[in-house]
Amino acid sequence: MSSPSHVDAVPVTSRDQLVAYIASGEKPSSDWRIGTEHEKFGFRLDDLRPPGFDGERGIEALLKGLTRFGWQPVTENERVVALTHNGASVTLEPAGQLELSGAALQNIHQTCVEVGSHLREVKQVADELQLGFLGMGFQPKWRRDEMPWMPKGRYQIMKSYMPKVGQLGLDMMTRTCTVQVNLDYGSEADMIKKFRVSLALQPVATALFADSPFTEGKPNGYLSYRSHIWTDTDPDRTGMLDFVFEDGFGYERYVDYILDVPMYFSYRDGIYHDASGQSFRDFMQGRLPVLPGQLPTLTDWSDHLTTAFPEVRMKKFLEMRGADGGPWNRLCALPAFWVGLLYDQTALDAAWDLVKDFTLEERHALRDGVPEHGLRLPFRHASMRELAAEALKISVAGLRRRAILNGDGKDETGFLDALIEIIDANQTPAERKLALFHGEWNGDIDRVFREFAY
Repeated sequence: MSSPSHVDAVPVTSRDQLVAYIASGEKPSSDWRIGTEHEKFGFRLDDLRPPGFDGERGIEALLKGLTRFGWQPVTENERVVALTHNGASVTLEPAGQLELSGAALQNIHQTCVEVGSHLREVKQVADELQLGFLGMGFQPKWRRDEMPWMPKGRYQIMKSYMPKVGQLGLDMMTRTCTVQVNLDYGSEADMIKKFRVSLALQPVATALFADSPFTEGKPNGYLSYRSHIWTDTDPDRTGMLDFVFEDGFGYERYVDYILDVPMYFSYRDGIYHDASGQSFRDFMQGRLPVLPGQLPTLTDWSDHLTTAFPEVRMKKFLEMRGADGGPWNRLCALPAFWVGLLYDQTALDAAWDLVKDFTLEERHALRDGVPEHGLRLPFRHASMRELAAEALKISVAGLRRRAILNGDGKDETGFLDALIEIIDANQTPAERKLALFHGEWNGDIDRVFREFAY
C-alpha cells in the first residue's frame, strides 16, 4: 500500500482538476517506464513467527540496518517506517510485510538488477537479525490475531473500517503479499486500450502466479487465496470495473468512479485525519465532517487514488494488481509479461483481438473461478491454460520486437521462462507446494519457510 503523496498542495475545487491530474500522466513512448513493486513476509528463523515492529530483531531495526546501503529513513511519529533511495522506496504493509516500490526503469534487465540488489541487501541485514523472508501470496502458517500491526496512522484507520464493509479485509491487510507492475500510457486512447486488455487478462496473471494455497498450516481449497480475499474485502473499491469496457470510458469516467469510492483519510501536517466512509465530493465543497470548511488539495486526491483496489488501478499510470507474491524469477516475470503485452503496439493489438469479444459474464467467470481452479478453469472450449499460453505467446513476441539487450546480448524474453515452465507443466506454483505438502513434507507447513525463503 502506498505512503502519503507529496505533490503540490493546490486546492481542488473542480472535477476538471482531477481529470487533468490523471491525464498529466501521458508520456511519449520513448519515455515509458517500468515500476515494479513486490511484498514479502518476514519471519524469525528460530520460531517462524512474523517479527513485530519494535525490538532488536524488529522491522524498524531491519529498516535502520538497510540505511548502510544509502537508503534514507522516512519517519512517522519519530519512528522509521519507510526508506527512499534513487527513486525507489521500501515501505511496510500493515503486518510488517516488506515492500520494495522500485524506481521507474527503462527495461526488465534493469528491473531484475534492482530486485536482486534489494533482496541481497535485505538478506544481509536479515541474517544479522536472524530473520528470513518468504515470497508467497498468503501467510501460510499464522492466524490473523498472531500477526503484528505496524505503527502507521493510515493502517489504524483502515483496521477500524475494514470489518464494517467486508469479512476478509483484515486478512488482506495482514496476511497477503503481491507483486505488481506500473506502466505508462501515451494518450487517453492508449490508456483505454491498455486498461481493457490488462483488466480482461488479469485472471491470466492470477493463474500463472497463483501461490497461496495454505491457511494456518493447512490447504485452504484455493490456489490463490489472496485473490479470493479481494472478493470479500470492500465492494466499494474492488472488482473488475465493468464500466471500463463501456462506450465513452476515459479519464472522466474513472474520476467519477474514484469520487464514488468512500474516503479513508486526509493526511495533513503529519497527521492522518479519519475520514473513513466520508465523501471526496463533500470534501470538494468544504463539507468534509472531519475537516469542516477545508478544501482538498491535489495531494489529497493523489492519496485518495491509492485507496481504491480494483484488479487494475489508474493513477498517473496503470497498475497490474492480480498476481501473488513469489520468488525472484517471478518478480521479474510479472513486469516482463505485461511489458511484452502493452509496450509493443503489435502485441497490444493482438492482445486486444484476443479479449475484445469476451462478454461481461465471461470476464467475471474468469475472475471468480481462477482463485480456486487456476490454469484448469474451463473457458469456452478449452481452459485458462490455453488462454494463458496464447497471452504468453503474444508477450514473448512483443519483448522480442522490443529487442532490448543486456550486456550478454540477451533480450528480455528470457524473463518469461518461469511462466513458460508453468504452462508446460500445467502446474501452478500453488499446486507444486501442495504436492510437496502432501508428499515429502508429510503435512509439515514449516518446510515452506526453509525451502522457499529468499
